[in-house]
Amino acid sequence: MTTRTVKRLSKSRPVIEGAGVHLHRAFGDPTEFDPFLLLDDFRSDVPKDYLSGFPWHPHRGMETITYVLAGTVEHGDSMGNRGVIGPGDVQWMTAGSGIIHQEMPKGDEAGRMHGFQLWANLPARMKMTPPRYQEVKAADIPEISEIDGTRIRVISGSFEGIRGPVDSIAADPFYFDLSLSAGREKKLAVDSVRKAFAYVIGGDGKFCGEQADNRSLILFGTGDEVIVKAGKDGVRFLLASGEPIREPVAWQGPVVMNTEEELRQAFDELEKGTFLKPRS
Repeated sequence: MTTRTVKRLSKSRPVIEGAGVHLHRAFGDPTEFDPFLLLDDFRSDVPKDYLSGFPWHPHRGMETITYVLAGTVEHGDSMGNRGVIGPGDVQWMTAGSGIIHQEMPKGDEAGRMHGFQLWANLPARMKMTPPRYQEVKAADIPEISEIDGTRIRVISGSFEGIRGPVDSIAADPFYFDLSLSAGREKKLAVDSVRKAFAYVIGGDGKFCGEQADNRSLILFGTGDEVIVKAGKDGVRFLLASGEPIREPVAWQGPVVMNTEEELRQAFDELEKGTFLKPRS
């Protein structure tokens, strides 16, 4: 096995999105993180920083993956879907040819709203496929507890033969929520063809030899395994990997296409009212 290097180590930065939601952006780069586009960390204990939410807005050509740890997110869309995801739940939305939706976060009894949204790109052949949802409740996400204190929630992909419930995704992403107890070290196999990153959401530790703490992003270089050693308080992190799509990216706001012409067409259709496509 070849241990991956750390290609980039950085901290997420504060940004304001939606109707005034204060969050931290770990990255927003379609080249370095291909097939991933963006990771937002919307953990907050201050309701005024998130209650304005993300009112009605369009998406096309990509996927959004929302993972909630505390509080709830109410969602609705142009197809008539309505629902709520809560602690431990995941919503995987494939925007495809186009959807208009809203996401409104609500805090728990203590005012906490903790969650993450990851964007994944779609290859050209799937940009205009019909939209769809995969909504997975916490109880349906496999959780592996090992004797050394390691805990792994398998959202998508496979970990040591255990498969996550999210499937049929273009980039075949692996998406895990891992916790290691104090001082523990774990070697995690990651296929060498995959782009991989980790995002620390609690505690601290060493990732392939580099120290990282809460809200740190680690982009790994080439290799086929990642080594993580937890600090004195343990460490919790998200680990994602996917096979690069390696296609041109034309990206503006909530629309991700392959060419500038396709982008112009999408926004022209929004103005004309022809953005949403008939479902076959």
